[in-house]
Amino acid sequence: MQKIIILDFGSQVTQLIGRRLRELNVYCEIYPYNKVPALDGSVRGVILSGSPCSVRDENAPQVDLGLLRGKLPLLGICYGAQYLAHTGGGKVEASDTREYGRAMLKVVADSALLKGISPETQVWMSHGDSISALPEGAKVIASTSDVENAAFEVEGEPTYAVQFHPEVYHTAEGSRMLSNFALDICGCTGDWTPDSFIETTVESLRGEIGDDKVILGLSGGVDSTVAAVLLNKAIGKNLTCIFVNNGLLRKNEFEDVLASYKDMGLNVIGADASAAFLEALKGVSEPEAKRKIIGRLFVETFDKYARQIENARWLAQGTIYPDVIESAGIPGIASKIKSHHNVGGLPKEMNLKIVEPLRMLFKDEVRRVGRALGIKEELVGRHPFPGPSLAIRVIGDVTEDDRYRNGSMAVAIPEED
Repeated sequence: MQKIIILDFGSQVTQLIGRRLRELNVYCEIYPYNKVPALDGSVRGVILSGSPCSVRDENAPQVDLGLLRGKLPLLGICYGAQYLAHTGGGKVEASDTREYGRAMLKVVADSALLKGISPETQVWMSHGDSISALPEGAKVIASTSDVENAAFEVEGEPTYAVQFHPEVYHTAEGSRMLSNFALDICGCTGDWTPDSFIETTVESLRGEIGDDKVILGLSGGVDSTVAAVLLNKAIGKNLTCIFVNNGLLRKNEFEDVLASYKDMGLNVIGADASAAFLEALKGVSEPEAKRKIIGRLFVETFDKYARQIENARWLAQGTIYPDVIESAGIPGIASKIKSHHNVGGLPKEMNLKIVEPLRMLFKDEVRRVGRALGIKEELVGRHPFPGPSLAIRVIGDVTEDDRYRNGSMAVAIPEED
């Protein structure tokens, strides 16, 4: 499968580069700059992201450009552009003032990267350094009133660089620039669609799982639902889904979600543990304490029902791509945003292998795949809901309320003094 690799130097908007490429039906993967993957025949190009660092810093993030330059089409964005200039013999200097915000870009030379771009177009700048001298063999292709070398290319090789951010909304024709790079320069065909994803994923799941049995924890949300339908399409009756009612769901959600799954051909077990959760949370008001209680009881409940599935070998999770990216972090630059949030901490004796059919999809792509699978809009478009449900948003302890029966969320609001 064709793909473009994005090397992340710690920019807050690196994921947006991936989102824009996926919108072009071009498959891409994001890796920390210090974990460059094998660049096999499937890789059609590489993008170097921005960064909060300066290339002039002693501990600035670095990558071996000898693996990339002249071998694959290369696009440097912001820090990536400055890194290409700095390592190529150009000059990067601190600007008198940090340039942040809209700027008007003027195209000054023909370039495949800027094909079809208006002679003058709005871009978004965000940098403290600026390229004052280009590397050997490079030519400027676009400038702004304050930045002469706003974009350049290296003659004789498919290497391009821009000091602005084409991935953000405020760069008016940024998607066109990324399209020029991905489709024209890299030669990607732009045929990575929901239907193609479903076809290849179902085939892969069948090969990976075979006749083994799989258990999956349903939450009623879009990620676990789409994962369940994909797996059901691949392995059918060998999939068992467990939907745990922790008593902290939205009103009537346990019954409504179970009813919505009835006509989908899924084997779903409804595990009502609401009484146990509410009992354990009595008198607990500190949010993190609530979170830990809910997590522990969920694991115990899931384990209890999962053990009833004989010969289960796999645990399926609705992990999506932002979970993977945000759980990684970049040492010294970008901290890990969160720990892996799915069904973690299951007893080791369960000895289950993990399968995550959605781990390379963004949330909007999960919804597109769900619609292509024919899943009801009420599930595909379902509003996200936190794993600990509403409990950690409640001020004070969580109690049962006569107005909210049937295992749904009940909230006691403390009276004012």
